[in-house]
Parts: sequence; structure tokens; C-alpha cells
Amino acid sequence: MQDFLFGAAYYDEYMPYDRIEEDMQMMKKAGFNVIRIAESTWSTLEPKENVFDFTHIDRMLSAAEKYGMMVIIGTPTYAVPAWLVRLDETVLVEGRNGRARYGYRQNMDITNPTYLHHAELAIRKLLGHTAGHPNVIGFQVDNETKYYGNTGQHIQAMFKEYLKQKFVTTEAMNQAYGLSYWSNSVADWDDFPDVSDVQNASLGCAFEEFRRKAVTDFLKWQTELVKEYKREDQFITHNLDYDWESIGPWGHHDGRSRGLQSNADHYDIAGNLSLAGVDVYHSSQKHFTGVEISFAGSELYALKHQPYLVLETQAQAFCETVPFPGQAKLQAIANAASGAMGMMYWNWHSIHNGKETYWKGVLSHDFRENPTYLEICEAGAELKRLAPMLNGYEKRNKVALLADNEALTALHWFPVHRDLRYNDVFVKYYKALYEMNVECDIVFAKSLDFERYDLILAPALYSVDEDVTDALRKYVENGGVLLSGFKSFVTDKNIKVSHQVLPSGMNDVFGVTYNQFVRPEDVTVNGVPAEYFMELLTPSTAEAIYYYEHPYWNSYAASCKNRYGKGASYYIGYCPRKKQLKEYIALALKDAGIEKRAEEFPLIIKERCNGKKKLQFVMNFSMEPQAFRVDAEAAGVLSDMIYQKDEQIVLEAWGYVLLCYDNAD
Repeated sequence: MQDFLFGAAYYDEYMPYDRIEEDMQMMKKAGFNVIRIAESTWSTLEPKENVFDFTHIDRMLSAAEKYGMMVIIGTPTYAVPAWLVRLDETVLVEGRNGRARYGYRQNMDITNPTYLHHAELAIRKLLGHTAGHPNVIGFQVDNETKYYGNTGQHIQAMFKEYLKQKFVTTEAMNQAYGLSYWSNSVADWDDFPDVSDVQNASLGCAFEEFRRKAVTDFLKWQTELVKEYKREDQFITHNLDYDWESIGPWGHHDGRSRGLQSNADHYDIAGNLSLAGVDVYHSSQKHFTGVEISFAGSELYALKHQPYLVLETQAQAFCETVPFPGQAKLQAIANAASGAMGMMYWNWHSIHNGKETYWKGVLSHDFRENPTYLEICEAGAELKRLAPMLNGYEKRNKVALLADNEALTALHWFPVHRDLRYNDVFVKYYKALYEMNVECDIVFAKSLDFERYDLILAPALYSVDEDVTDALRKYVENGGVLLSGFKSFVTDKNIKVSHQVLPSGMNDVFGVTYNQFVRPEDVTVNGVPAEYFMELLTPSTAEAIYYYEHPYWNSYAASCKNRYGKGASYYIGYCPRKKQLKEYIALALKDAGIEKRAEEFPLIIKERCNGKKKLQFVMNFSMEPQAFRVDAEAAGVLSDMIYQKDEQIVLEAWGYVLLCYDNAD
């Protein structure tokens, strides 16, 4: 792609009157070059079983060809039509509270044979009709796919067969999962129980892992169908999404992307895609920090070590997220800075009825120009100028933040505290790095791709496969720096707590041991209150950085540093506040030979290199002007300015500057 893909989802099916021509003209004015269509319109595409109507799709393809607009086709499988439910109600997913009702999207059983049969027919008809069109550049399989709480008989039968292949005997399964507790052991596979309300965490986590695998298999199945029809120059993507955090009084809809997705495995899914894609929604107005955009970039770029596509992000959305002046442009630049090769809004127009009536698009319900649209026009012009300058540049981060779906699931079962689960810890570490302007890759533990990094942070790595432990030991032995902390290296891959000294398999690497942990009450660490949880660390070969300050716990270390092989390790035995966590990260950066920038949030700095030159994005996520000093002589990328070393640039509220340095280092 030579162009930055800039556009929106467009639904001709939802329009109150015909306005394709006018919308296309407004899109071109905004600098849009791509639209995304079809992914939620199965009932329009196939109004009756095996009766297909391509009217709206053909209208959009004709308009795209006339106006030189690229098109991404979404398979329509994430919202089932009424006739399919009437045909077989078991296509609706069965969860702990019974079978889902018709009307919602994402209410289907993605393993159901009837659903899969009709989904395949619809996909084949759609692809056969569209894949040959010259303006179609790629395909999105399904939409934000998850397993939707599926505990139905079909997936449970599949899970049982999976366990039989994995363990062969029930005795092996009983031992691995500790099922003798509370009389849960199974003597015969015919006695294998319903796991909807299983109380054993090992078995429960295995079921959740299996359901994530079902998501991966479902999307792989769709990608294989697409490959039968697509041209060599067309990509296959999927819009991965994140867990959700509510930020307003009306429930989950007025929220933002936050932390790893607990119901899908991004690493495994991405392995079947030619282009990684993501949906990212974020705080806005005075709360616009850019951290959610950056988080998506840190994960998505690292999944395939190449630029990715933002398939959905907000334009206006809710009352809390209508952007302040300057924020729409900064949003676009922040996505490009984070490694995106394109950004698309959900959606172009606000919808006049339905569940998402007040999730507003680029245009409001009157379809007229508005301040957000006009600023998006400015963003489009900037991106068009920037696109050719990004070609050949890549991100080369030296720091990795280690992620793990199994640890996430396990700490749902065994939360550190009612207010502190895996994503709380993981996001705390990410925010600390982000605010310190330490660019990182979010790397999944099972990738074992560690040697490319100088520093690895592994927060709350509760359950660890032996291969991961061995790889991390080797990493430190060979000179890497590892920073980890409380609730890490506790269980094996089956969520069975180790009977060895904790941290299991790594106590010599960290040079510490512990066998007790407590709630911190009236405990401080270097004068700062400890929160939620603390392990009572006893250093062996490690040097204590701080001890707990408390009449009874003061003989125990709170944090330690250890030399192991050619490398170094840090272990933090409690939940530090952000300022103190940054202090530990700064120590680890120094050990890793990574120079820490002086600038911190609200100035955010991101870089790309091509071996000869370095592009630097400097962004102000603040309502107040911020000053930045140039690293060395640099040229303004979007201006004719030449800046000298240490020259001060003042960025206005929500402002940014792009600089090009001759020296890539």
C-alpha cells in the first residue's frame, strides 16, 4: 500500500434515503480513500434462505469505482437473520443463563453445524460476487469474534474429545487438574460432567482456553474460504478488539478499549491473517491521553512485525467522546505514529434507529458538515502528505511487555484483590511505560521471541509453561534484563500451583524466595503506601532495593535486583503505585543500556527508522501548550522548517510535530 488507508464503515442499507453520490463527494473532500461494507447485513444480503440480493453491495461497488474508492468486504456472519433462527434455534448460543434470544448481534454458537453450513453459503455467494471487483482490496472475516459465553452441548462435547486426545486416560487428566479435590475426579470418560459451573480452576481455565481456540478455528475456517476466491493482491484481516471498561453512568456502551481480550487469542488468530486489524475506542475530551491507541499499536505491530489496520475507531460516538478542537487530527496522527497503515471510523453516518442510534459517526443524523467532519478533512490532507514518507520505515522497539491469556484467565479465577485482576496489573505497567515515553512491543509469552529485546517486563505472569520459563532463564543468562513481580511464576500451564519454592523455576534467576503473602495494611515502601497485595520476599543472592516499612514485616524485602549469568533481573513483590513503578522501570532501563528520555506525558514521542533516517512524532496530549527540545538537527516532515539541536518547539493544546533526523540512531 502506497497510501494511508483513511475511511469509514458505510451502510447503504441503513440510510433513510438515497444519498450515495453526496456521501462519496463528502468522503473525497475528507481525503477518504476506502470504505468498509457488508459485515453486518446478512438479513439484507440473504432475506430468505438461499435467496440473495446484492442491490446495496452493487450500489456501493459502482459508487466506489466511480469515485476511485477502495473497498473492504466484511463477511456478514456476526449477526444472524431471523429465518435461520426459525430454521434451527440451536444456532443461538447457549450460556450459563440459558439460550440467547434473537435480536442481538453476536448471539450465535460459532460451532453449530447449521450456523456454519449457512454461513459458508452466504460467504461463498458474497465472495463470488465481489472478489473480482477491481476496487475490492481485501476482506474482513467476521467481526470482533469471541465465544459469547458458549457452554452448549455441542462445544462441551468438542471439549471432551479434545481432553481425550490430550490426556488419553482420565487418570492423567485427574492428576494434571487435581480433580480429586471435592470428589471431582472422573473414572470413565462417559462420566465427564457438564462444565458450565465447574469449580475447579484448572478445568475451568482449560475450558476457556478451548473456547478461545474455537474462536481461532472459526476465523481460520473463514480465511480458508476467502483464499479460494481472493486475488493475490487482496488481503485478509479481522478486527481484533479488547476488553471493555465503562467510563460513564450508562453502562458498557460509553466505554473504552482496555487490556487484553479475555475471550479470544490474538496471537493465534493473527497467525491466520495476512494483515492484522484492530478496533480501538478511547477516552476523549479532557481525558484524551492516547494510551489506548498506543496500546493497540504496541500489540498489533508486534503480532506480525509489520504495520496494521485500524478497522474501527470513534469519530464522535457518545456525549463523552465528541472530540475537542484539535483532537480528531491528533487521533489520526497518533494511530500513524503507533504503526498503523490505515484508520477507519465507525461509522460514516449516525444511524437513525436501533441499538447504536446514539453512537454517532463522522456525520450527525442530519448528514450536514459539522466541526468534527471539517477537522477530519484536515486530518485527511495531513495523512495524504505523510503516507509516502512512511514507506520503508519500521518500528524497532527494544522493550517487550509480556502478555499471556492463560494468566489472564487464571487471575479471573484467583484475583489478586477484588479490584485488581490481570488486566489491571498489565495496563498499569503499560501506562507507566507509555508515560515515560518507552516504546514497547506487547509480546505473547508463547511466542518465545525474546532475544530481539534488551528489556522484558513480565507482570502477573501467574501461570507459566515450562518452555517459557526456560526461554526467560536463557534470556537473562545471555545478557537480557527481566523485570517481573507479584503473582508471577506461581503455577504450571494447567493452573496447578507449584510445590517448588516460589517464584517457581525462577527463584535463582531473581535471587529471592517467599512462601507467605499478605494484604498490606499500614505498610509503606520508601514512604509510599503499598496497595492490594504483598509477598514477603527473602533475598538469597539478590540485593534488596527496598524493604517493607512496618513493625512486623520490615525484615522482608519489597523489591530486589539480582545478577544472573550475563544479565540482570528485578522482582517487585507488591503492587507499586505508578510513580514508584516508573522508578523500577528506570533502573531496569539503565541496566539494559536503554537511554530514558527526559520528556514524559503529556508529551508523547514515537519513532520509526529505515536504517538511515529516523521519523519522530511528538504529540501533546494536553489542554495546555507544551515545550519540546529537538534531539539533533532535524527537518519538519509536514513543513519546510529546519530545527537545530536543542531548539525549543512549543506545541499547542492537542498539537503535534513530525521530525526527520538523518541519523537513524
